[in-house]
Amino acid sequence: MNSVHRVRVIAVSGGKGGVGKTTVAVNLSLALARAGRRVVLLDADLGLASIDALLGLTPKYRLADVIAGRCELADALVRGPGGIRVAAASSGSPDMAHLQPAQFHALIHAFSSIGDELDVLVIDTAAGIGETVMSFLRAAQEVIVVACDEPAAFRGTCNLIQLLHQQYGIHRFRVLANKAASAREGRKLFAELEKVTDRLLDVHLHYLGAVPNDESVPRALRKRQVVVEAYPRSRFANAFRDMAQKIDAWPLPAHPGGHVEFFIEQLVQNSRHGAPSPGDEVDA
Repeated sequence: MNSVHRVRVIAVSGGKGGVGKTTVAVNLSLALARAGRRVVLLDADLGLASIDALLGLTPKYRLADVIAGRCELADALVRGPGGIRVAAASSGSPDMAHLQPAQFHALIHAFSSIGDELDVLVIDTAAGIGETVMSFLRAAQEVIVVACDEPAAFRGTCNLIQLLHQQYGIHRFRVLANKAASAREGRKLFAELEKVTDRLLDVHLHYLGAVPNDESVPRALRKRQVVVEAYPRSRFANAFRDMAQKIDAWPLPAHPGGHVEFFIEQLVQNSRHGAPSPGDEVDA
């Protein structure tokens, strides 16, 4: 049997809006690309997409076209900064925000066509804890939870971890302290989060690091550029370079885990022995 090219899948989420998860996902994607990885960034905020606008991209096709069968996934990928490829979603499309199971599986199946052409898939989920968000988080090997030192954001982070653990059996989470006043404050936030989860849940939290509250972020946003590219010597960019090195050292799982993890590996292998049709159920 031919060996399957293993792809690392990382979902970035935060439990609520405003924590900076999209900024994290975009800059992490570019930092990983700069480390030599072939990266696809999936905008999984399917109804309120923002990554293409953030980067000044004008895709001809979007994920809605892939799901509807109007194009292949490869046609919907647009080249972004640093060589990353972006799978853009739609903006202002309520139907896309609530995919039916068959539609979600069709989207999953579409990635089988590019599985041998990427090393890392970064998924930027929508805000909140809706069903589509949960589906993408369950489909990832690694879940990065973006946390902020703000009461509502902290509560949203706790709720997200609790739901993923109790309803979907996810035990491991990578925690990133975003907009941190200092490295010490980032560690303090993680310790507070760990204290809550240790008391209530049987989960393992791993500290990924702290991203500083850096003035380079709004400057880059105004220029429609990625901070890592626009201000490569900033403290913000340094944090993402360190993060990319850590992630690159994470071991890849020997085989897909539960739920639909990992769909590229599962479906690339299936495609070599007769792939299921896009409407077929994916074994959980």
